[in-house]
Amino acid sequence: MRLGMFLPPLPDRRWRLAAQAGVRYAVCRMNPAFDPFRLDSMSEAQKGFREAGFEIAALEGDQFDMSRIKLGLPGRDEDLENYRKMLSNMGKLGIRILCYNFMAGVGWFRSKNDVPYRGGALTSRWSRDDVPEEPLKFSHEKLWENYTCFLKAVLPAAEEAGVTMCLHPDDPPVSELKGYPRIINSADAYRKMLKLAASPNAGITFCAATFRAMGEDDMALIREWKEKIPFVHMRDNQPVPGGFMETFHDNGPTDLAARFELLEQLDMDVLVRPDHAPTMFGENNDEPGYAALGRIFAIGYFKGILDTMTKGKDGSSCSKA
Repeated sequence: MRLGMFLPPLPDRRWRLAAQAGVRYAVCRMNPAFDPFRLDSMSEAQKGFREAGFEIAALEGDQFDMSRIKLGLPGRDEDLENYRKMLSNMGKLGIRILCYNFMAGVGWFRSKNDVPYRGGALTSRWSRDDVPEEPLKFSHEKLWENYTCFLKAVLPAAEEAGVTMCLHPDDPPVSELKGYPRIINSADAYRKMLKLAASPNAGITFCAATFRAMGEDDMALIREWKEKIPFVHMRDNQPVPGGFMETFHDNGPTDLAARFELLEQLDMDVLVRPDHAPTMFGENNDEPGYAALGRIFAIGYFKGILDTMTKGKDGSSCSKA
């Protein structure tokens, strides 16, 4: 089990803090600083991370504008070809995990991003009550068609490159958001994806809190999909009317230690990163969920869990950030 952290593609304060916390594995989105279609550009990004003591373990998020692919618009074939180039480049650089999503029109979303929380921190909330449903702009079936087209077009390239494409669930896991259909919002949707893909390189980004927000048993799903999960997002949610509020990792209703213990018991070779955390004192709230200090706190919390798990087996600590 490895701990990583989502970091920007160019050095800033977050790099320094992550290094000081002992983080060695970086998860990043290359654009706009680097061109994922060009091997030399991606290689330059990798060189920068390595010089700072990090290894890029995964790329995450839309590495370029995916609208034409997700919405089935003219120009999709060109974008699919660029996606294949990106996968090839990842393989050549030894970056084996790609976390992607198929949220069309709107990415991950919260209805309020400045909710007062413990000690004056600011956190995020999703509530359906804040965002009334709207008529669909197009059908769920059409989005499934677009997704199927995408899988057929890019999975062979992922297989050739040795990259596992790990699907992230829709966040929040609702059936519609601002008029756009959402389809990756249940365990059954993942079972459908795995059947459609039928590839050893089709995997799952296991965003545990999002699966719990679906009403699913996340620990049962880890057991079911243990061979398909190379990447885990770990955070916690507090239920609120119509949805949830994100918490500090040590302050939610979920036993996160039990999740780590299960990953260890199943002998899963996974990369785990702290997901969204509240914005803390002295930080701006320009990137809700992704300010530095709350996630650095989570790294320390995770390392404490791992040390508690591993000490006693041989008397030594073996947590690896």
